[in-house]
Amino acid sequence: MRLDQLPNIDPEYLHPIDVDALVGPDQPRHPPRILVLYGSLRERSYSRLLSEEAARLLRWFGCDVRTFNPSGLPLPDDTDAEHPKVQELRDLAEWSEGMLWVSPERHGAMTGIMKAQIDWIPLALGGVRPTQGKTLAVMEVSGGSQSFNAVNQLRILGRWMRMLTIPNQSSVPKAFNEFDEAGRMHLSPLYYRVVDVCEELVKFTWMTRGRAAYLTDRYSERVESAEAVSRRVNQATH
Repeated sequence: MRLDQLPNIDPEYLHPIDVDALVGPDQPRHPPRILVLYGSLRERSYSRLLSEEAARLLRWFGCDVRTFNPSGLPLPDDTDAEHPKVQELRDLAEWSEGMLWVSPERHGAMTGIMKAQIDWIPLALGGVRPTQGKTLAVMEVSGGSQSFNAVNQLRILGRWMRMLTIPNQSSVPKAFNEFDEAGRMHLSPLYYRVVDVCEELVKFTWMTRGRAAYLTDRYSERVESAEAVSRRVNQATH
């Protein structure tokens, strides 16, 4: 992503990620893999526009970014997990090393479209937790005054999914005023916050992805695993 495609950025102050400050020489150096989810199917979806703005920034920061289009995704439990859209989403979740979730606020909460995507990502898949130890950033758009209901709910879900949710977040009020006809976000402190969130997500992803297995290694699971081995061995000797 070239800087001329980020017209609101002052190149003097947008700094590349100092990878050496975040990872050791034996850590992975490939571009961080970021999955973007948004929560509206409207033709002019402000959550999609905000996600596109963030994706441009993430690419500038050197990430490999993929965005899931929720159109056609069935309701959870309305079909089985073999549905093509469900498989697409789950494959992307496994591929990713970090995620960005962008939801509208509707009736004081995230949208059902947003929640359905998260609900289709299982806590465990074939013995593997597809979200555990991965980074997460959260954003929301609203049609009225600034609110944090949706991002707060997304944080709860991220914690439940055992993700490392970064401290920063973005909430864009009166989103209809914040984008031009071409769908690009206007220059404002709200845009600065979006840049901040993207930069922080990339830094945390670089810093933690190579250490995720150790960071999420738990005493309770080690005990449980030891008990499972003991049961198997004891059964073999009977």
